[in-house]
Amino acid sequence: MKKVFVSGCYDIIHAGHIQFFSEARALGDHLTVSFASDDVLWHHKERRSSLPQEHKLELLRNLSVVDDAVVGENETLGLDFQDHFRRIRPDILAVTEDDQHERIKKALCEEVGAKYVKLPKTPPKFEPVSTSGIVKWIKAPDRAPVRVDFGGGWLDVPRFAREGAFVVNCAVSPTVSLQNWQYEKRSGLGGSGAWALLNGKCGVHSELDLGVGWQDPAVITETGLCVWKSGAHPELSLKRDGQLLAGKMALLHTGSDHDTPGTVDLERDYDRIEAAGKLAAQAVNANDLQQLAEAVKISHQTQLDEGMQPLPEAPSALAAKYCGGGYGGYALYLFAEQKDRDAFVANNEAALAIEPYLKPFN
Repeated sequence: MKKVFVSGCYDIIHAGHIQFFSEARALGDHLTVSFASDDVLWHHKERRSSLPQEHKLELLRNLSVVDDAVVGENETLGLDFQDHFRRIRPDILAVTEDDQHERIKKALCEEVGAKYVKLPKTPPKFEPVSTSGIVKWIKAPDRAPVRVDFGGGWLDVPRFAREGAFVVNCAVSPTVSLQNWQYEKRSGLGGSGAWALLNGKCGVHSELDLGVGWQDPAVITETGLCVWKSGAHPELSLKRDGQLLAGKMALLHTGSDHDTPGTVDLERDYDRIEAAGKLAAQAVNANDLQQLAEAVKISHQTQLDEGMQPLPEAPSALAAKYCGGGYGGYALYLFAEQKDRDAFVANNEAALAIEPYLKPFN
C-alpha cells in the first residue's frame, strides 16, 4: 500500500481543499491529512480556529477521499505534523506548488525515505476561495447603502488628487442586498462598491484597480454624511449623521447607463471641482443645506461645461447634479422641504425618494 500524506491549516474546509485531497489521494492508496492544532494555529497566526479541532478532525475523517486525519501539535513552523510523519512513515508527502517550507520538508522526507511531490496547479472546479475569504464572506453585511456625492468628485482618483481638497458624499437608503437591488444598474450610485462590500471584498482596492476613485466604497462602508481628504487613499476629515438631508433628497433616472471608467480621461475643470468640494465641506461643517446646494450647483455647472445634457427642471429644487461621473445614470435633486421632495417624486415615474443612511452602532 502506497501511503500519501498532506498537511496544512485547513481551517475552513472548502472545495479547493477537496480538490487538493483528491489529487493527492490519486498518487497512492491511502491518504492521511494533518491539520494544525488550535494551539499551533494561535502560536503562528495568533487567531482562533474557526472550528474546535475535535470537530475538524471528525469532519476530515468522514470525507470519502480521506482515509485518516491527525492533528499536528509540534510548534516548529512548517513541521507541526512531523511527529505523525515519523510514526506513519508515508511514501509520499504531497504539497502545493506554492509550499513555503520546501527545504525543511524535503529534509524530513529524506529522514523517513518519503518522496516529496509538488502537485501542479490545475484549473479549479470553482472560483478559488481562501479561509480568510470565507471569513470575510461570513462577516459581510446582509444589506448595504449606496451613495450620492455633492462636490469634489474625481479628486478621489489618485492621479487627480489635490492636497487640501475635499470629496463630500453621503450614504443613502433604500439599502441593497444581493437578492434585492431596487436601483437601476450602472447608475452612478457606487453600486460596485456596495456589491463588493456585500460579497465580503475590499471595495476600495476593487475601485482603484478599475482606475477610478475610492469614494464609493469608502462612504458605503463608513456611512453617514462624510467629508474626505483628497488623496491616494480615503482619509475621513468630518462625519455627520446626515439629518441635515432627511426628507430633502430625491433621485431621477436619466434613462441611460452611467460609465465612470469610460469618462475618467475626459477634460474637465478640476479647479472648479476643487472649489465645489471645499464649499461642500464648509457646508457640512456648518450644517448648512443652502450652502451645500450652492456646491451642488457648481458641480453641475462643471458637468454641463464638460458636455453633459441639462437635467429636467424642478422649480421647487434647490439644486441638482448628475451622480458620480455623470453622462447618464441617476441625478440627485436637493429640496428645502420634504413636501417639495415628495411632490417631485409623486409627479415623476423615474424619481425615487432617498434618505441619509448611518449604520447602527453595536
